[in-house]
Amino acid sequence: MPEDNSGAKRRTVLKATSGAVAAGAFSGLASADDATVEVNVGYENDRGRGAAMEAASEVVREFNFDALTMRVSRNAIEGLEQNPHVRYVEENGTMEALAQSVPWGQDRVDSEVAHANGDTGEGADIAILDTGIDSDHPDLTANVGAGKAFVSCSTKGGCRYGAKPADNTCYNSWDDDNDHGSHCAGIADAVDNSQGIVGASTTATLHAVKVLDKCGSGSFSDIAAGVEYVADQGWDVGSMSLGGSSSSSALKDACQYAHDKGVFLVAAAGNSGPCTDCVGYPAAYSTVMAVSATSSDDSLADFSSTGPEVEIAAPGDNINSTVPGGYSQFSGTSMACPHVAGAAGQLMANGASNTQARDTLNSTAENIGLASNESGNGLLDVAAALGYDSSDN
Repeated sequence: MPEDNSGAKRRTVLKATSGAVAAGAFSGLASADDATVEVNVGYENDRGRGAAMEAASEVVREFNFDALTMRVSRNAIEGLEQNPHVRYVEENGTMEALAQSVPWGQDRVDSEVAHANGDTGEGADIAILDTGIDSDHPDLTANVGAGKAFVSCSTKGGCRYGAKPADNTCYNSWDDDNDHGSHCAGIADAVDNSQGIVGASTTATLHAVKVLDKCGSGSFSDIAAGVEYVADQGWDVGSMSLGGSSSSSALKDACQYAHDKGVFLVAAAGNSGPCTDCVGYPAAYSTVMAVSATSSDDSLADFSSTGPEVEIAAPGDNINSTVPGGYSQFSGTSMACPHVAGAAGQLMANGASNTQARDTLNSTAENIGLASNESGNGLLDVAAALGYDSSDN
């Protein structure tokens, strides 16, 4: 049954920012008043967990790895930070969807060559950790499988920075109330159905893991819980077109957990360009493949973050893809990331492990003359990764 939705329709294209809103440090915080704050606590052992539980006024979430999210008085934080059995205490900050506004990419990375040879991602499970996926879009619905929401779907109310939620209907808790997640889903795996657009994969199963709200924002804890959920479902690919400049130890733990369980994790490098050594998180974690963005002339997109963590580049400038109610052009490393997710899905559908898929994508990437900190091993080449001729470049 569709879930109730009483919100009025009023769609606008997301204009999200990059960078975390809240920092993860507590310098001077314990000397403030005794207000309650939400934190993520990583612990070494049962003694550390016990200390955290004792200090908590409310436990918000317990992870399968050694961490939890809780509410605690500010005055109790210093004691936890000094406890040798506690690995970290961080404020439960937020990360943002990495998109700007305002598509040609699949032809450039030769996805259609793979499709013509029968590689369409059939049997792979690709999770889009984002604002959700439009459950009734004609280019997506045939591929959409299970979904999970860690934040509510709603079109009521406004957003910070003047952004407004989209006019999309929340048929499911994990539906897209923003546009960003559906746009990424279409790039990764839109159906080849003679209308609209086609994805890097076309028959993989898409899973909406809604960790960002209608404004494109999500807490470290919600995103970490989404990554953990993807791992526990045994899905193949986790695509994260989100990030920020502040690292989260809880999210880093979650990415390690998912990687160890065989998930291929890929994330947008960030939209802080032009810059040097500015790849955001979670893309900068070693367990995650960081993707920069290129323009149609194979230059580095001027907004793309760069740095030694970048492993591969993919098209990200003026990419046309699915949004609730139709199609739209967005730009950002958010758009580059799902090209790689779709390609990884095809490799894993053919039996590759997460590490094998990552190695193959890196070893078959095309040298387009950019510096290594700009494009890593080069531009994504879907056909070459699957063993086909991509000389039509």
